[in-house]
This record gives sequence, structure tokens and C-alpha cells, in this order.
Amino acid sequence: MNIQLKELVKGAMFTKGTDGSAAYDLKAMIENSISLKPNENLLLGTGIALNMSGNSVCALILPRSGLGVKGLVLGNLVGLIDSDYQGEIKVSCWNRSSKEILISPGMRIAQLLFTPVIKPSFEIVDDFANSTTRKEQGFGHTGF
Repeated sequence: MNIQLKELVKGAMFTKGTDGSAAYDLKAMIENSISLKPNENLLLGTGIALNMSGNSVCALILPRSGLGVKGLVLGNLVGLIDSDYQGEIKVSCWNRSSKEILISPGMRIAQLLFTPVIKPSFEIVDDFANSTTRKEQGFGHTGF
């Protein structure tokens, strides 16, 4: 799969932490440091745009675990980048902690994971062809 990357801001190119990393680190492409107050959220540009050509792949914006422990998470919890979106990738950052969090220029603020998209066909039925033991039992059906 070939994905085109446009660097909108010099130095925005994303990287992987290690060879075994599944996702790419996204950076805050800001001019000056920003202090994010408790329970405040902010949309930060990453300085990159993608062309994922075709509709068999999408990208997910995920939080970085080390920042999550400190209280910096994604405002929408997980971001979805559709294959036909070609604008700048932006990250909704939310400080869920009780302390201010300093976001500095170039700081790795999130991760970008590429994943295949399954496009099922649907068949409308009155009853399912096979029945499971669980059936319609929902939340907490096995106990807490």
C-alpha cells in the first residue's frame, strides 16, 4: 500500500518510536509552548496531510499511553481519518488531570495507526440463521 504524505510544516514528518511500534507518533506543530489547564481541550495541528488513495484503509488517532498517565488524552477518545480526507491531521487534546500540562513545539501528542477497512454487505432478515448462547443479553450479563 502506498500512502502519500504532505508535510505542511517543516519538521512535521512523523516517526515510529521503535521498529516494533505499530503506530506513528504525531507531533504538535505549534510555534510556542501552550499550557493546557485542567479540563481544558484544544485542537492542535500536526503539520501533515495524507492521501490514502482508495477506500480500503483508514487511519486512527490514538492517545499515547505515557501522556495518558499524566492526564493528556484525546478529546474525542479516538480519532478517525477517512481515506478521502486530505486536509491537515489535527489532534483534539484534553487535559483530564488536576494540573496544567505544558505542550511544547514538536512534542509527540498522539499516535496514528493505519488499518484496513472491511466493507460488508448486509442482508435484512426476520431472524438470524444461527443462534448463540448469549443471544440478546447485554451489559453485565456475565456479572461484575
